[in-house]
Amino acid sequence: MMKNKAVFFDIDGTLLNHDKLLPASTKEAIATLKAAGHFVGIATGRAPFMFEELRQELEIDTFVSFNGQYVVHKEEPVLRNALAPEAVKELVDFAKEKDHPLVFMDHTGMRANDTEHAYIYEAIGSLKFDYPPFDPDYYQNRALYQTLLFCKDGEEAPYQARFDAFDFIRWHEKSTDILPAKGSKAKGIEALITKLNLNPDDVYVFGDGPNDVEMIASSKHGIAMGNSVPQTKAVADFVTKDVNDDGVVHGLKHVGLL
Repeated sequence: MMKNKAVFFDIDGTLLNHDKLLPASTKEAIATLKAAGHFVGIATGRAPFMFEELRQELEIDTFVSFNGQYVVHKEEPVLRNALAPEAVKELVDFAKEKDHPLVFMDHTGMRANDTEHAYIYEAIGSLKFDYPPFDPDYYQNRALYQTLLFCKDGEEAPYQARFDAFDFIRWHEKSTDILPAKGSKAKGIEALITKLNLNPDDVYVFGDGPNDVEMIASSKHGIAMGNSVPQTKAVADFVTKDVNDDGVVHGLKHVGLL
């Protein structure tokens, strides 16, 4: 068994299956990795408060959250990359003109600027979370690491044309992540490689979504789940099985870590 490797896993569609459940085979595989001396971390688009129970269940204390904007090792922030406040204020006004609701997110919570919107119910509900509390001023005087824009596919185009300070990554047919420009999971992992003195050649990453493309492309061991979007599969070194078909275990065996 090879020693001293680092493996980072996306959550939705990677650690969690299509029903947002953790397969027993995946939990066992991660325990085996750790017992063998390997380092295991999470790299997700989720906010830290959205996967606290999962971290506890897997006994993982290192994570890249908000697609790389807020990175933590053993409760110590390693990287903070917040959205530009002035650009957020302009975004709020622009989205109001377009009649598109927003959800503001910092590392402790999320708040919506609309009390009852079908798109927010649908998208947030798909993650098995309740509708966020209403606070239209939550963006003021705090560091936001991500904002969610709720609109149909394609309706984010005017935002992309207007806001150079942001990257827009669609994660749901009714919602798009808004992130600091050029921020990514790859940047978050780079910060941990430096902090923990890891060898980049010994870093393995697993993911499935559009927000995993840069992370997988920049890794020498990028594994795409069988349920990945085409652009993620296209940059992967290996495409494993579907998450519902023990994809994590199959991928780890393929690269010799199990």
